[in-house]
Amino acid sequence: MSNKPNINVKVQQPQKQQIKLGFSAGNVKLKIAVMSGKGGVGKSLITAALAVGFALRGLKVGVLDADIYGPTIPKLLGLAGSSLYYDDKRDVIIPATGPLNIKVVSIDFLLPSEDSAVVWRGVLVSKAIEDFLSKTDWGDLDVMMIDLPPGTGDAPLTIAQALSGQLTGSIIVSAPGDVSGRIVKKAIDFSRKVKVPVIGVIENMCCFTCPDTGKTYYVFGEPEGKRMAEEANVSFLGEIPLDPRISEANNAGVPFLLKYPDIEASRKLMTVIDSLMGRFKDELSGQTKREIRLMKLPGEEESSGNEEDK
Repeated sequence: MSNKPNINVKVQQPQKQQIKLGFSAGNVKLKIAVMSGKGGVGKSLITAALAVGFALRGLKVGVLDADIYGPTIPKLLGLAGSSLYYDDKRDVIIPATGPLNIKVVSIDFLLPSEDSAVVWRGVLVSKAIEDFLSKTDWGDLDVMMIDLPPGTGDAPLTIAQALSGQLTGSIIVSAPGDVSGRIVKKAIDFSRKVKVPVIGVIENMCCFTCPDTGKTYYVFGEPEGKRMAEEANVSFLGEIPLDPRISEANNAGVPFLLKYPDIEASRKLMTVIDSLMGRFKDELSGQTKREIRLMKLPGEEESSGNEEDK
């Protein structure tokens, strides 16, 4: 029998100061927030898929489901109905464990049923997220994926403030169509304003290729993600096509990367994973990359090798 963690959600103003992550003597090498400017683009699907992809490459992975109003990570990872454990001696939350030993924390684990709605104002959401961040014993992780709710409201702002200077960056999820493209720009602008580097853009549901004819259809319009990324001067990480088998796997609570590793969507996703692992190989190895020049002109400062957007 599990002890439900006593998440403190008293009505009070969110803390302004940076909070300490509850890693209990552990460490997390990469902390990646996944966000979108609007709902319905498959942000949580991409978050779960990236987590599984990293785990398939042998990394230790955790997922923080910060989408308090619409938590879907447990379902996508086959953890619906699971519970969090609470160690009252250490005052820490023990995450649930999913496929490939992925550690997961979600408000969904604390609800009485899957139909229960979270009817909270913004300050309560912010406090719950702060408790998840500060009271969870994640242990040693290579990658933490943070699934943010859509938009640029309280929850994304809480994460950005609480993990100020600690987030590796954000991944923006888009879908085809002009409306989605415009919202991508807002998400990128939000990341920059809160000083979170933009890792890049992933376009979900880009197209559908008919298995019978091999013809590709742009069901939701021409892809906009790559153009929007170029206009914003950030990386375009890739596009994930539509496939009915993804929905089938989701409904069964099985990550589609595990059930259908050979479909085009899985191959595209793993290409994104390999690109990210190459990009952050120094961080994953525990090293800090720094450009060092042996000779400098008078008054010239040494470059740290950091850019606004990695």
